[in-house]
Amino acid sequence: MASVPGVRRSVLLVALLLATVGMAAAAQAPALRSGSTDPLTGVRSGLQRDWVGLRSVPRDVAILVLAGHADSQGIAGAGTSGAAVDLQGAAPMQRGIRDELYWNLEVARRVVALGQQRGLNIRFYDPLQRTIRNGDDPRTNWSVGKQHAAAGGYAVEIHFDAYGPDGVGSGVIPALHRPLSRIDESLAQAFGGFPRHFRGGLGGPRRGITLLEIGKLEDPLERALRNPASREQALAAITQRVVNALELGVGEQPASVHSPVGLAAGDQ
Repeated sequence: MASVPGVRRSVLLVALLLATVGMAAAAQAPALRSGSTDPLTGVRSGLQRDWVGLRSVPRDVAILVLAGHADSQGIAGAGTSGAAVDLQGAAPMQRGIRDELYWNLEVARRVVALGQQRGLNIRFYDPLQRTIRNGDDPRTNWSVGKQHAAAGGYAVEIHFDAYGPDGVGSGVIPALHRPLSRIDESLAQAFGGFPRHFRGGLGGPRRGITLLEIGKLEDPLERALRNPASREQALAAITQRVVNALELGVGEQPASVHSPVGLAAGDQ
């Protein structure tokens, strides 16, 4: 007869295996509607999307990926600390920055790395200076993204939404003052969508930058990210969902459409 510690280890291994299988299924889940709950990224924006992205973009369009709040730590607009830190007393993922920025950076870097592997014309910008008080400083996300969009490129800033009632859920907040593209539409199909003038028009969208909210920084998403046993699978699923959507937006068939972790649910 197996010892009690041995039984416990077996139970834990089975639980981790089931969690991994569930994560892969979440990445290939059928399309979800606005306000539905995704098994990985949680609730999607239930706000009425009042736009459709129809403008075609060339396959080699220059895509700039930014990590939200990368230049606003310690000041207003630093991003959320997440439910684990604020409500459960967990230690931040990295000292000196909010957990949202930690995950924004992780996803942004992975999206660019995978996108480049897939042949997208994509790059990442990091201001490196984590506190820049002037939003129009030429080093900020806003300034670099605005310049990129004005030159005809596509700029997208990665975010995680606030937990609890302060957050809305996953979805795209599109850039203002320009026709919305098929990339905007493809990302909205994959993550959900917000009204175009959400909260009267946010700073990034007013400068031509699309914001992508991956999901609220709470369970189930935050738990999957913080758990070392599921972290890589969760980040891989999110990364592939974003890159697949970018590929579809520029008219490419996603390279991973038949892979174990494919494009997850869309907002249809």
